[in-house]
Amino acid sequence: MDRQRAITVWGELSGAIDEIFRKNASNLSFEHLYRNAYNLVLHKHAEILYQGVQNSVQTYLNTVSTFVANASDERLLEEINLRWGEHQVTMSMVRDILMYMDRTYVPQHNKTKVYDLGLRIFRDAIARHPQVKDRLRSLLLGSIRAEREGQLVDRSLLRSTLSMLMELGIEGTAVYEEDFEREFLRTTRAFYRAESLDVISKNTCPVYMRKAEQRLLEEQERVAQYLDRSTDPKLRAILEEELVKTHASSLIEMEGSGCRAMFRDGKTEDLERMYLLFARVPSTLEELRGAMAEYVKSAGRELVADQERVREPVVFVKGLLDMRDKFDRIVSDAFQGEKAAQKKLQEAFEDFINMDTRCAHYLALYVDDLLKVGLKGMTEEDADGALSKFIVIFKFLQDKDVFENYYKQHLSKRLLGGRSVNDEFEKQMIVKLKTECGYHFTSKLEGMFNDMRLSKDAMEEFRKAGVSRVGGVELEVNMLTMGYWPSQALTTCNLPPEIKACCQVFQNFYLNKHSGRKVTWQAGMGSADIRATFGNSRKHELNVHTYSMCILMLFNAADTLTLEDIQKATQIPENELRRNLISLCTNKHRILRKASKGKGVTENDRFTFNADFTSKLRRIKVPLVSMKEAVVDGRAGEGEGGGGGLGPGGERLVNGIPAAVEEDRRHLVEAAIVRIMKARRKLGHNELIAEVTRQLSMRFTASPPFIKNRIESLIERDYLERGANDRKTYAYLA
Repeated sequence: MDRQRAITVWGELSGAIDEIFRKNASNLSFEHLYRNAYNLVLHKHAEILYQGVQNSVQTYLNTVSTFVANASDERLLEEINLRWGEHQVTMSMVRDILMYMDRTYVPQHNKTKVYDLGLRIFRDAIARHPQVKDRLRSLLLGSIRAEREGQLVDRSLLRSTLSMLMELGIEGTAVYEEDFEREFLRTTRAFYRAESLDVISKNTCPVYMRKAEQRLLEEQERVAQYLDRSTDPKLRAILEEELVKTHASSLIEMEGSGCRAMFRDGKTEDLERMYLLFARVPSTLEELRGAMAEYVKSAGRELVADQERVREPVVFVKGLLDMRDKFDRIVSDAFQGEKAAQKKLQEAFEDFINMDTRCAHYLALYVDDLLKVGLKGMTEEDADGALSKFIVIFKFLQDKDVFENYYKQHLSKRLLGGRSVNDEFEKQMIVKLKTECGYHFTSKLEGMFNDMRLSKDAMEEFRKAGVSRVGGVELEVNMLTMGYWPSQALTTCNLPPEIKACCQVFQNFYLNKHSGRKVTWQAGMGSADIRATFGNSRKHELNVHTYSMCILMLFNAADTLTLEDIQKATQIPENELRRNLISLCTNKHRILRKASKGKGVTENDRFTFNADFTSKLRRIKVPLVSMKEAVVDGRAGEGEGGGGGLGPGGERLVNGIPAAVEEDRRHLVEAAIVRIMKARRKLGHNELIAEVTRQLSMRFTASPPFIKNRIESLIERDYLERGANDRKTYAYLA
């Protein structure tokens, strides 16, 4: 086929393409047209065909662009979509006719495929026509703004128009981005910046969050309906910045309706909404967690400082447990059980619970109340739940050794006084403490239970021997291993002769059974039931402390005795003597009358047996007043300066810590240092401090200065020595 023939064949094809543009394709034979195009390419005349097609499409679209450009704003989108739809159909037909050229000539000569060529011409002639481009973008943005303002718009028209811009990018998004998206994102930012400022200035935090949530859903739906998917992450980033990140601090701190109010009122639903909003911008979540932690710290410190609650330790701990339950629900429900939020909550509780050692004492008192009365009538499952709730709070306590000290004191009173609700509940508590703190923490507590079991067996043997009753007095003895029970100062006390005789009988019996042991009597830990006869032969049974029994027995021989007389006769320690005398002189149980006025006992006080004492009860329990009530002029339990004094339980404190615990800490730290150095032989100062702190963390937090003092003490005693070349290094001396 020569060139002249090729031009003739192209003329026939050109006329057919014009017919297609005029929508008269039904009269054409596509097979004939395809064969003609095939022959042109086959005989090396593809250039004539390609150039001719380009000119035909360009000429036709130039004509169409005039109609589009002259369309009014109201009709522009519809006109473009109409022409775009027609163009897609016609170019598909033309592409089918020229399929062979697309397959061979186009790739060999690096040309644009026919259909894509039509897209490019449509883009330049119509979509980017000087009188169309800006109007088209303005109309698209105007429709979107109108929809945001609540008006109804033709979404299908928007979808097809934006889809056209995407397709005109020819396997890319350049046209969509340059002609629409860039300006769309800019106007979106401006719109939501203005709206968010307006809404937050006029509404509460929950109202703003619901509005933001609604806007985010609307924009998500807008992407699904007519925007391209590539816009989604960019649009979302703008919304999250303008609606969430910019106002995060304001929402948290908003007076009356922000985070503090939500935490105070337990607004879990609103907090969940805030969490889900802030989760879109992870950096703001830390601010939200921080706000929760600060609120918990503040509320906790108020709880600790609340004098009314502090006077009632059980009420105080119940307040702690209620607060923990409340924030557990908030973290679980509102914060989706997030680990980071749980950690923040734990740190906040640890902050105020460890402000001083009072919390350790109050926790011990709370458990004491639980095991004495709180668990009464509960099933084993319910009791386990109540104890588990307590352990959650106990985990936050750093001074666990202080708690152990108080717990041991209360446990000894429960065991010796038979005050526990249920021995199984006591054992459940020990198991939970062992699980949390390890075997060493509970070994002495378990030893106390073992002593009670062995004592019971010993007393059964004592009764079977028929010597448990001497002179009408029956003796009940508990054999306590000295290392297990709360350390008591070994004090002298002159027991009445009747009691001494009983004690001697038991001592002989016990030592015959267990040779090599030593028996020391601890009158300060006992109690007695005594029969008392008052005026008109009124008889009552009094349950009193052993010291009180020794005091009362003196009044068999005299009606009135001075403080000095009682002291000489009984040899009871002064503080305990005053405490027991005050207990016997209280308004409720006035077994004795004291000469002086007021609660205290003076040096020259005289005490008289109150023959007029009356009570509706036959059996009367006379409780001991607290040691604090027995203190007169600060003479009892004065500290060693620098934080000394009396603790909440009347015990002596050193630097705010019970003296016994402080002494134990010295030994524990020194033992840990020696253990570590024996294994390592040589270690730097900081490494040793860190390792000691880690090993003792389950019992208490040892401060670096405290550890350093113990290191110095061990150096003085030749357990360690400093390095010759490096003074910050220690070596173990075998």
